[in-house]
Order: sequence, then C-alpha cells, then structure tokens
Amino acid sequence: MHQLLLLRHAKSSWDDSKLADRDRPLNERGRRAAATMRGAMHRLGLAPDVVLVSPARRAVQTLDALEPWDDTPLIEHVEALYLATPPQILAVLRDTPETVRSVLLIGHNPGMHDLAQALMTSMPPTDMSRRLISAYPTAALAEFTIPGPWLRVAPGAGRLIRFLTPRELERSS
Repeated sequence: MHQLLLLRHAKSSWDDSKLADRDRPLNERGRRAAATMRGAMHRLGLAPDVVLVSPARRAVQTLDALEPWDDTPLIEHVEALYLATPPQILAVLRDTPETVRSVLLIGHNPGMHDLAQALMTSMPPTDMSRRLISAYPTAALAEFTIPGPWLRVAPGAGRLIRFLTPRELERSS
C-alpha cells in the first residue's frame, strides 16, 4: 500500500504583470496557508519519502514553506508537472520506484483537482469527497492510499483518506 499526497501550490501573487506565469511568487496569504499546512502535516505525521514538485516558483516556494522535515525526503523538480494534466501526472507517478512508500506531489490546478477526482471515481460519495469535488483551493492537500504498484496507479485506484484546506484548518485551531 502506498500513500499519495496531492498538494496544490499556495496562493501566488499577481502584483507584477510582467512576470511569466512560472515565475510568480507566493503572496502573503499563500505563505500563511503553506505554514498552516506544514503544521497540519507535522501533527498528522504526513512525512513523504519523495517530493515531486513543479518547477514553477510558487510550487517551489510552497515546498520551501513545508520545511523543516523530521526526515528529509528526496526532492525532485519535475518539469513535466508544470501545468500538467492528469495523464501527465500519472505518467510521472508511474516512474516512482516501488521502494518509495509515500509521495508528495506539489502541482497546479486544474490537473491536481482533476486527478484527485479521477483517483476516487470508484469510491461511494462522502462529505469529504463531495468537498473535494466542489473545489480544490490553493494549498489544499488530499491524501490517498494507492494499492498495488506505482506502475499501475490509474483512475479509480485511490482511496481518499483526508482532504485538508487551509481555511478549514484555521477555523479548527
């Protein structure tokens, strides 16, 4: 059984209209949300073996905000994750070695949202899955268990364990 953590990058700044999309940094709200998610991940013991991150500045800064780790994961900046579609994300995940138990993937919408929905297509609806289906806000984290090898990860293959959003975490603290 594998663990897949899908984290949408935190809120980015649109202040500088001259910046290319991939160069946009996090804004203040995004930095706070990423720090909130870091705290939740630590409290819940969500510690990936490998982090696969889009090379976009906002995704890398989201990763930076999750540090320090109790056990430092292997971090890979993966060009194919920049604005990736679900099939492109699945192709990256299928290259994950079987010895890797847990993967944190930091990427972008709509790909993250679409992939999360696709992974749970075989699950009966729950309040949590309905919340995920309705929106996948910035800095939201979905945790899935993936049975079988990474090589066979596919739509319908995941079981949604939790879906966390910074806003809900802030309300509950």
